[in-house]
Amino acid sequence: MKEILGKAKTIRELLGGAKYSIDYYQREYRWQKKQMSELIEDLTAKFLESYQPGDDRSAVESYGHYFLGSIIISDRDGQKFIIDGQQRLTSLTLLLIYLHQQLGDDEEKKQLADLIFSQRYGRRSFNLDVPDRTPCMEALYTQQNFDPADQPESVGNILGRFDDIKEQFPEEIKASMLPFFADWVIENVHLVEITAYSDEDAYTIFETMNDRGLSLTPTDMLKGYLLANITDAEVRNQASKVWRERVAECQEWGKEEDADAIKAWLRSQHARKIRERKRDANPEDFDLIGTEFHRWIRDQEDFLGLANSSDFARFIQRDFKFYTSQYLRTRWAGWELTPGLEAIHFNAQHNFTLQYSVLLAPLNPDDPSDEILRKLRVVSSFIDILITRRIWNWRNIDYSTLQYAMFTVIRDIRGKSAQEAAAILTQRLVEDEETFAMNERFSMHGTNGRQIHRLLARMTDYVETQSGLASRYAEYMAPGRNRYEIEHIWAYHPERHKDEFSHPNDFALMRDRIGGLLLLPKAFNASYGDLPYADEHEPEKGKLTHYNAQNLLARSLHPLCYQNNPGFLRFVETSGLPFRPFTEFKSIEMEERCDLYLKLAERIWNPDRVMEAATV
Repeated sequence: MKEILGKAKTIRELLGGAKYSIDYYQREYRWQKKQMSELIEDLTAKFLESYQPGDDRSAVESYGHYFLGSIIISDRDGQKFIIDGQQRLTSLTLLLIYLHQQLGDDEEKKQLADLIFSQRYGRRSFNLDVPDRTPCMEALYTQQNFDPADQPESVGNILGRFDDIKEQFPEEIKASMLPFFADWVIENVHLVEITAYSDEDAYTIFETMNDRGLSLTPTDMLKGYLLANITDAEVRNQASKVWRERVAECQEWGKEEDADAIKAWLRSQHARKIRERKRDANPEDFDLIGTEFHRWIRDQEDFLGLANSSDFARFIQRDFKFYTSQYLRTRWAGWELTPGLEAIHFNAQHNFTLQYSVLLAPLNPDDPSDEILRKLRVVSSFIDILITRRIWNWRNIDYSTLQYAMFTVIRDIRGKSAQEAAAILTQRLVEDEETFAMNERFSMHGTNGRQIHRLLARMTDYVETQSGLASRYAEYMAPGRNRYEIEHIWAYHPERHKDEFSHPNDFALMRDRIGGLLLLPKAFNASYGDLPYADEHEPEKGKLTHYNAQNLLARSLHPLCYQNNPGFLRFVETSGLPFRPFTEFKSIEMEERCDLYLKLAERIWNPDRVMEAATV
């Protein structure tokens, strides 16, 4: 083996002035939402441990540091090829692009731009240099749309993870705090770059690090500790079997899912405190369970009632078995629409991973099955209403922002009956100032398109099911060639609306209002999206005629929807919602339609749902 070099580097040192290539046979970029969420949560949480309002920018130098692992490089005559680490470097590059877009100062933007690409003769060359990804990365950097159709797997994942960053980046770090965070990321986040000077040596290092001397996971260490304290051999074997079977079930969902299940269980039942969001505050139960639950349990034997062999057996055979089973149940409901637990799926689609600990909080191992189902309905309905209200009010729903709030919910409903939990959670919603009426000008902007899509799917499906039609929510959310997209009732032609808008920006703001949006098949937008709303002389040249062949929310714009349609008319009458057809669609009609959508949202996400869930 030739010379091997290992050096800890900051992001600035790693990406500033260096270019990294990836061989054609390397695997695709395959990070999913879970991995990107964890990266954003870890980085922002570590930064917020140090940041204090009023700090000078120079104070960032003394902030805490974060180690992001190692990367392995094969240096071929000065050209660096990534053998291991492209997932992290790609993800970091996407984060840098996002931060670059958010910063306002040109000098601040330039220091990030130098880490993203270099420029010669007017052409950009990305520092993570992968030719088949370059057009996609260029589109992201210049904030242009990019169609992933017929592109490699990596391109689709890159676009998806960039959307995840936009959706999940904490609101509290934006604006004045953002330059501090950008400085911290490039100066205080470190990786170890291990460089070999032949591919053979680089792969030997990679195999050695991944195949030999594998460290025990926290789950493994917890298992060993708990089983070692069960003195009866037969009981210990039974407990070991329970543990093995449940961990295997969890790992079918993902490599770290067993640890996530244990964290959700322990936080839901045993976390008494959470770290205060200020400098030098100590981590508490909630935080320690998230980072070292195996050590936390050792330190909390008395609190957990682990005094003798039977206590340790109970901890596995009753508590661990029950709560991980319910965790898996909720994970499945998050993945696929499950009758009675639909709200868990809706919350999961918003990537609200905090819900799993909250869902487990009121559950008891002795609960009958119908009571467990009621509790899950109560809590998931509450979360659904809470986060939808926040989305409507342009508030963030990311992990960092809502972590403390969800901890207090866990604490308040822990072990409560369905009726008790419903009463507590309903009161929270009643006292919450973030109602739908707080934002009568809700609209689509650059980062909430996917959230708007989900809300429109819910609204459309609600109107149809309440009118006696079958649910098509899954169809409205399905990806693929026949996917549904957000349709603007007004095509982007400001010149058609000069009688109402003197400036195109004013037109664009009104065009994006929620009442001017529908959910329609992609093919519709391609065929009719550019048409005017209506043409009284040639109806086929207006969108309105074509809306009558679409879903019921779109059809409700057309007069024919109000004829020979008993299910819909009955729904309109009983709900009192202000549905009416529009033969033209100007600003006054837009305002009416916005009011309809707001009232529809208030009906779908009504706090009364929480109490109703406790009685089903």
